[in-house]
Amino acid sequence: MTDLPSVKKTWSGVRTPRPSPVDADTARVRAEQLKAQIARADHRYYVLDDPELTDAEYDALVRQLQAVEAEFPALRTPDSPTARVAGAPSERFRPVTHRVPMLSLSNAFSDEELAEFDSRVHRVLGPEDVPYVCEPKLDGLAVELVYVHGQLVEGATRGDGSVGEDVTANLRTIRVVPLALRRPEKGPAIPSRVEVRGEVFLRRADFARLNARREQEGEPLYVNPRNTAAGSLRQLDPAITASRPLSFFAYEMGGWGEEAGTAPFPRHAEKLAWLEAVGFPVNPENRTVIGLEGVRKSYDAFLARRHALAYEVDGMVVKVDGEDARRRLGQVSKSPRWAIAYKFPPEEARTKVEAIEVNVGRTGALTPVAFLTPVQVGGVTVSRATLHNPLELKRKDVRVGDQVFVRRAGDVIPEIVKVIDSVRTGTEKEYAFPDHCPVCGAAAVMDEDGAILRCTGLDCPAQLQARLQHFASRGGMDIEGLGDKLAAQLVDSGLVKRAADLYRLDLPTLTGLERMGEKSAQNFLDALERSKRPPLRRFLYALGIRHVGDATARALADHFRDVRALYDADAEALTRVKDVGPEMAKVMAGFFSEPQNREGIEALLAAGVGPQPPEDTWRGPFAGKTVVLTGTLAALTRDQAKEEVERRGGKVSGSVSRKTDFVVAGEDSGSKLKKAAELGVKVLDERAFLDLLAAAS
Repeated sequence: MTDLPSVKKTWSGVRTPRPSPVDADTARVRAEQLKAQIARADHRYYVLDDPELTDAEYDALVRQLQAVEAEFPALRTPDSPTARVAGAPSERFRPVTHRVPMLSLSNAFSDEELAEFDSRVHRVLGPEDVPYVCEPKLDGLAVELVYVHGQLVEGATRGDGSVGEDVTANLRTIRVVPLALRRPEKGPAIPSRVEVRGEVFLRRADFARLNARREQEGEPLYVNPRNTAAGSLRQLDPAITASRPLSFFAYEMGGWGEEAGTAPFPRHAEKLAWLEAVGFPVNPENRTVIGLEGVRKSYDAFLARRHALAYEVDGMVVKVDGEDARRRLGQVSKSPRWAIAYKFPPEEARTKVEAIEVNVGRTGALTPVAFLTPVQVGGVTVSRATLHNPLELKRKDVRVGDQVFVRRAGDVIPEIVKVIDSVRTGTEKEYAFPDHCPVCGAAAVMDEDGAILRCTGLDCPAQLQARLQHFASRGGMDIEGLGDKLAAQLVDSGLVKRAADLYRLDLPTLTGLERMGEKSAQNFLDALERSKRPPLRRFLYALGIRHVGDATARALADHFRDVRALYDADAEALTRVKDVGPEMAKVMAGFFSEPQNREGIEALLAAGVGPQPPEDTWRGPFAGKTVVLTGTLAALTRDQAKEEVERRGGKVSGSVSRKTDFVVAGEDSGSKLKKAAELGVKVLDERAFLDLLAAAS
């Protein structure tokens, strides 16, 4: 392992450079690009449980955005990722509002930034030495547990910091999470209500055993403990969560008592001791130290032992110990001023690039991968490294035969940091990117920003499983039962080579699959039959065309009214569709001009799929109206109610404002109903809503 001083030097040497925009317009464009990239990363990580960026890449984007906003403060808008806690609650779970917001931590990536944090603390608290609590920063999922009269009544994810997801049933399956609190022998009694915060995670050994079991069962292996823990906790079926060996450490409190007051402990260390006394597991690695030098020593010790710990860590959390000092320090919009996450540096090693090949991912992205002479990096043998995209490959000028530094970025995906061009011999070979997909032969098209080359093939085998799941999603063909396991079976067995093959499946074929009973097979066939008459907009969305979400699919359906009419629509014709710009039109025109894609669509139509053109514009009570749905309806699901409103010319919004025309309130309606009353917005109960739907049908 590289000694600590040189690691720190290397880390500080590759810090993200501050951008230097030429003018405000250039800065505004860059800020919007960064916001979009961060929002996409947040959605994939927190909502889809399918991250596509490493921690290091994500942190770099945030820091670039912070630098742009620091130079141009007017660009720091309320919706900026730098002004809020990352993440968003999933619509799959009931939302839970945190009485006290769950803030995220600011990051320090160097000793200089840690010293800046300590200086800010001293500017408020004075020159005396400050006691800090140092805790390993676990890679997992932050949650809040609510206890009423000592009994666990609710558990939620952090979500966006204000609203999380109700995962109570899943948290109850974690054996170390107490269902009832023990009476402490000393200290304050258990209050009528207390909110406890902590991290759900997977230990390394448990993760290895879980993957070993999946390998024996022929299941795909999980990538890393962090994402597996997050995905396990956010299962709709608690039995699945119960089958995963999740762990938990408590590290903080939210509200104390009915009024959400502050816990009556003068020091954070005493708070942790009380949590342990009432039954919570608390990390035994936590340390209380004095001053900046104490923090540095603790950091060095954690860094030296990072691979010996039983769980993944990516840094150390530094917290001011005194609770009164914390109140004096306060917080900024998204982070407390009394705590910081001091990130561990990625570790690096030198090796040789033996070959460069393109990997076609589930989304069609052609990602260059460097095959390396195997080398130990951070206790792991690394033989491959991502080169991210064509721009990155060109920027770093990586060639076959180069000597390079490789890093385990964010402890997840190895990457090449730097080419050692000073040792080149002239025999190194540049890599030329293909202009067609190496898997299916369809045209490979560059994104508008020149960063990602994508396969445009509808039936590309490399993308097939992911495309099938998108095709079957609720917003697409709505084929119930086609989850990741069945999609993988159908693809791996060769039964389905394009979406149209789904409609040629029969009962004997399906019952021949592993773990597929006759009833399940028949249910799936029935779902396929029901999906054959989708609205055209859902059919277009199901095709998985880049840039075509629900709104764009609806606009295309309204404009063309038949899928074949899109075959000959060039980019200019497509720009006449509402909200379709030149770049989006170019991508769509390329998709429909690709012979493979036309063949795939024709195969679907030949298999009996008949997309239905949109109905004429309604003139009923919902036409042109904005509707907000809240609570639970007995007769319709949320998606069904949304579709009925939209079919009648209305629009469904997620928040109540003065522009809202109706609020439909089902059982257990919450803050949206209260907001409607405050704004004087008309409220319909379920009966009145159904009557209005019937009148407009």
